Amino acid sequence: MTTGSDLTADLRRCLQDARDVLLWKLEGLSEYDIRRPMTPTGTNLLGLVKHVTGAEAFYFGDTFGRPCPAPPLWITGDAPEPNADLWATADETREQIVDDYRRVCAHADVTIETLPLDAVGRIPGETPIDITLHRVLVHMIGETHRHAGHADIVRELVDGATGLRTGDSNMASGDAQWWDKHRERVEEAALAAERERNGR
Repeated sequence: MTTGSDLTADLRRCLQDARDVLLWKLEGLSEYDIRRPMTPTGTNLLGLVKHVTGAEAFYFGDTFGRPCPAPPLWITGDAPEPNADLWATADETREQIVDDYRRVCAHADVTIETLPLDAVGRIPGETPIDITLHRVLVHMIGETHRHAGHADIVRELVDGATGLRTGDSNMASGDAQWWDKHRERVEEAALAAERERNGR
């Protein structure tokens, strides 16, 4: 039988796994490469870390009456401009953003470890919303893993590096030539499906 503490530990581990991945994706890259926008909407590695820093502080801090200084989320209306939490200015250092993330995560962990899963917090805003710690954990696991997935793709676009975590690539083995052929097969299948659908 699973106890509340077992469930909390499982959820906490799942969240920590995604946190670790986000920071790992920064390793070995230049200042430019961790900041440069790799999608039309500007998605970048350091901005993803900055964003989840604000999210952890908001959900595990403000929501449970334990404020923690962090970059404000633009979506809450607290940031100076749209998307302010999704990119790093030139004067914000990598070390500052990573240290902020670690500090906020440690603060969040105290909330997770000291409150029961059915503890009710209140999401601030014009219309405050009551929410349990369990629901906040599920939300932040989803959010952090979603952004870890973004980081996977952005890192691959930056320098071709892939992998699930240190020591576990979770990728098929193959050299660059194998992956080129694999990509060609995927492209050919996509084109064939399009032709078949259009009757050509």
